[in-house]
Amino acid sequence: MKPINRQVLLASRPDGIPQAEHFLIAETPVPQPRAGQVLIRNEWLSVEPAMRGWVSAVANYSEPVAIDAVMRSFAAGRIVQSEHPDWPVGTPVTGLFGWQDYAVVDPSGIQRRIEETDLPLSTALGVLGINGVTAHYGLLQLGQPKAGETVVVSTAAGSVGSCVGQIAKLKGCRTVGITGGETKRQLCLDRFGYDDALDYKAPALAQRLENACAGGVDVYYDNTAGEISDAVMARLNVGARVVICGTASVSNWTPSPQGPRVERHLLVKRARMQGFVIFDHPDYYAGARADLAGWLREGRLEYVEEVLEGIERAPDAIAGLYRGENLGKRLISIA
Repeated sequence: MKPINRQVLLASRPDGIPQAEHFLIAETPVPQPRAGQVLIRNEWLSVEPAMRGWVSAVANYSEPVAIDAVMRSFAAGRIVQSEHPDWPVGTPVTGLFGWQDYAVVDPSGIQRRIEETDLPLSTALGVLGINGVTAHYGLLQLGQPKAGETVVVSTAAGSVGSCVGQIAKLKGCRTVGITGGETKRQLCLDRFGYDDALDYKAPALAQRLENACAGGVDVYYDNTAGEISDAVMARLNVGARVVICGTASVSNWTPSPQGPRVERHLLVKRARMQGFVIFDHPDYYAGARADLAGWLREGRLEYVEEVLEGIERAPDAIAGLYRGENLGKRLISIA
């Protein structure tokens, strides 16, 4: 029996968070590489909050995934057939190979050859992938934390937030995480080493945040926007830095949600707020990965992976992120 290539296709354009019904799974023959190309067997598929934006018709930083196209996704796998002398069979690689079993790509479509073969392949999509690099760049380049400062992180138990909190600790900061539910709150404390952690679902977040940040907030790494961020803005210190990485708490930006305005906080605190997209900084990746891999090998950086078994779990995987189901980095195993 010939192998087949299972592909998760975008079947319809969602209005807000993509649900399982917006996707379908198709079976096609395994593609064959032409001269200069390679065939990759994906083993791990990534699930990112940013994928909501990738399928949206609303203007974003990337072209929307087309209807009936394979869902855009980072994946990690190995070359199983090569028509290129520089990319031998067996080479572990990662790139935007999509939610599918197999992908034929030119070498230009490979993000990188995975060199950290002493570490699990799955880490190439999480702590050593876009998530870890995003945490590293956003905190160190934009947040610029100094020893003794207080760093607050929203979605603090997630794949980016958990890394931000730990890097801040490595830099000598006091860390306060904001997350959803007691299980994730304890994970922040016990696994990721936060000095304090708050459950935003519990009552009186603003008061609990004031107690946790009695000396104010010097760096806020914002993955949520919304009411969580409103509460943090009121605690900013003079000269604070606010890093905008995500807006996970807002399900739809049309029309724009209303809430407290940040301008006065930024003005009187002489604070800085800056957003970023890590894809704008490809030259930064290698140095960040070197730091992250070194901290992993030294046992100074922890990570948690939530693995969904089988490509059949993919259609509902993004919606599950926004329901808060995952603990750590959400991955789909299709090895």
